[in-house]
Amino acid sequence: MLAIQAAEVTLGTTPLPPPRVVATPAALELVALLQAKHGPDLMFHQSGGCCDNSAANCYLPGEITMGAGDVYLGDIGGCRFYIGKAQYETWKHTQLIIDVIEGTGGTFSLEGPEGKAFHTRSRVFTAAELDALGTTPPAGWKFD
Repeated sequence: MLAIQAAEVTLGTTPLPPPRVVATPAALELVALLQAKHGPDLMFHQSGGCCDNSAANCYLPGEITMGAGDVYLGDIGGCRFYIGKAQYETWKHTQLIIDVIEGTGGTFSLEGPEGKAFHTRSRVFTAAELDALGTTPPAGWKFD
């Protein structure tokens, strides 16, 4: 598995917040393939489970509508990435790492016919990263 390390980026003496969502090279390659086939205006939504699984799902324009119940996390491969507000509250202390696995994963996501599936991994932000994001760690959290 490709390990992704957090990059500390600074502007002057203030660290910039880390991205809330990143993608592995394999995920970016699959995004580029889907954009070549379907156009550049794709979007992602991190599913919370049920019939569309608990994965990053990729959609064509108009297939899903974002609203007040969704949180924009950032872009991967030039595509906007969202998560439901309730799920965000649970995961806001983590960076989502979008990867790819072999297999279709039984999803409504656009990559299914390619024999691959987007797969969400995560890592907990460091105390400094949470501070840069303006997010308070849950009570009782200890950092190394």
